[in-house]
Parts: sequence; structure tokens; C-alpha cells
Amino acid sequence: MQAQDVMIAPVVTVGADATVRHVAKILLERHISAVPVVDADNNILGIVTEGDLLHRSESGTERQYAWWLRLLAGDAQMANDYVKSHAVKVKDIMTREVVTASPETPLSDIAMLLENRQIKTVPIVNRQGQLVGIVSRANLLQAVASARPKLEISLPDATIRKKFLDEIKNQPWAHTFNLNATVKDGVIDLWGFAPSVAERTAIRVAAEAIPGVVLVNDHLLETPAFVY
Repeated sequence: MQAQDVMIAPVVTVGADATVRHVAKILLERHISAVPVVDADNNILGIVTEGDLLHRSESGTERQYAWWLRLLAGDAQMANDYVKSHAVKVKDIMTREVVTASPETPLSDIAMLLENRQIKTVPIVNRQGQLVGIVSRANLLQAVASARPKLEISLPDATIRKKFLDEIKNQPWAHTFNLNATVKDGVIDLWGFAPSVAERTAIRVAAEAIPGVVLVNDHLLETPAFVY
């Protein structure tokens, strides 16, 4: 699946002169975690997230500096924090370096962006740089929840065994020389050795995911990978 398959569109946006109070109300009323800031042509200028509103004077949560922290932080940092906590307009608090993706970006890449950048949303832009959608962590969960179960199909036991072994051979973590599998009436019996609990679990998961498998019996023993 790609970003365009799960993204929300149209996107709730604001202009750079919108007030911080207005954005806070949008986040609460729409149950969203971020609002992109755009210009008249729908080009992204920045984004305002819940995190940008954590330390605000209205809630009494602005950053407080002990005297020794003032020495470490420096005047520029304290001035920036003051702007974050007291600014009236979103142009003064928005994050300007926005992580974006294209509509054709695979969901696996979107998931990596969310995880590695520690963000909750990724705006989706077209080739002209215009905002066309947004993908959040919740949208990825929705994709998982709405996934249709694999069709119940009947495959020959030999085909099931081949598909399983081919899958395992393609995994860099698998020690295939320690592994064997037998299949009877859709039931896979796993034999051999796994050097760790993690690999043993992964082997079982791979077997369960093969179409036509009705049951997996795990007879694997945990032992170092060099045992034959």
C-alpha cells in the first residue's frame, strides 16, 4: 500500500497569521495531533503540532530556568523559548522544516519516517510541492485493522512447504541449514534448531503466514547456530 491509499484528504490547514488559540481549538475539536500551515497556493510553510503547544504561558507550563540553566542555555535559547510560550500567531511557533512524502510513498517508508523522526504525522505533497493529504500513526493502524484476512485456499502440501522454505531462505536472519519442515493436510511441523527465541518465533510466524496453512507445530530446539 502507498500513502495515497490511507491518507486523509482534504487536510485541515491554517494560514501563517492564524492565532495559536485558534489552532489549539482545531486540534481539540478535530481530534488531530497536527495542523499544516500553508500559503494561498496550498504550499506548506510549516506545521504546528501538539508538542509546539506544550509550554505555553496560558497554561502556566512555559519553561522555567534555574540560574545555572540560564548560563548553559544562553540568551538565544531562552529567547526562542519565550517566543514559543508567548507568541500569538502560528508563524512564530510552527516547525518550518517539515518532513513530507509523496502520494506514491510506500507505507513501510511512512512508518520508518514516523518512527525515526519521532513524529505523529507526515504531510503528503504532490510534485509541485502542494499539500494533497496527510498520514498519521492512526491511519497506519486503520490500515492494519481493516486488512482483509487471507483467502482460505487449499494448496498442495508440497506447494505449502516450498513457499515456506523459499520465504525463510530470503530472510538474512534465518539459519536454514538447521531447519526442516514437513507438511501434511495443511499442517506444518517445524524441525531442527533455532539459535534464539527471536528466530524461533520468526520462523513460526513465517509458517503461519503461508496461504493454506491451518496449523503450525513447533518442534524447534534452541541451540547455537553452528550445530548441525
